[in-house]
Amino acid sequence: MEEKRCALVTGGSRGIGRAIAVALAKAGHPVMINYSGNIDAAEEAAMLCATADDMDLPVFIEQTDVSDESSAIKLIQSAEEKLGHLDILVNNAGITKDGLILNMKTEDFQSVLDINLKGTFFCCREAAKYMMKRRFGRIINMASIVGLRGNAGQVNYSASKAAVIGLTKSLAKELASRKITVNAIAPGYIDTDMTKAMSEKALEATLKAIPLRRAGRPEEVGALAAFLASEEASYITGQVIGIDGGMGA
Repeated sequence: MEEKRCALVTGGSRGIGRAIAVALAKAGHPVMINYSGNIDAAEEAAMLCATADDMDLPVFIEQTDVSDESSAIKLIQSAEEKLGHLDILVNNAGITKDGLILNMKTEDFQSVLDINLKGTFFCCREAAKYMMKRRFGRIINMASIVGLRGNAGQVNYSASKAAVIGLTKSLAKELASRKITVNAIAPGYIDTDMTKAMSEKALEATLKAIPLRRAGRPEEVGALAAFLASEEASYITGQVIGIDGGMGA
């Protein structure tokens, strides 16, 4: 019987992260869902994953602050132990603390980089150690269209996501010889709790800038992540794949 490939999704309790975790479970992957604080959301996500496939796949939840190095190391170790092996890593954990640069506090700039960039780095580094020994792996980092195009009021978030793109491309070159692929997904406007906080005026302006004239769905991002984790995507590495309704075209 073919051994199942196991996945860890950071920031997997809500929104895009939850959709990715469910999509991976539907594809037959045992999943560990990392979350930062909302255990109810994490348990709900785990239930959705457990019922997504009829093969009774194991699903675990783990609370971790990925911006803390020792905690991130323990998270990867826990995924290895509980899942049996870690084959797929999705770095989705992230935050925003928006504001124009003249009003942005240093701590608001730093905290976004700590979680979005350093957390991704820590998890990539630790997961790569195990993947290199097995000579297989799929690493998927969540970037953003603003990491490619920038956005007023988001210098911290844009900087963090642009850096994630650079990390992804460099790591892909380092790990390719071990049959480990590393790619980034760059979502545009996706209908999540984070985007629901936008004002009606801002929402209207955003939709006008999208050629498809609609928001994306988390499930659409989940489907893309599941594809990148699949055998069919084994020749794709070092890429930044936009899912933005044509905004980045």
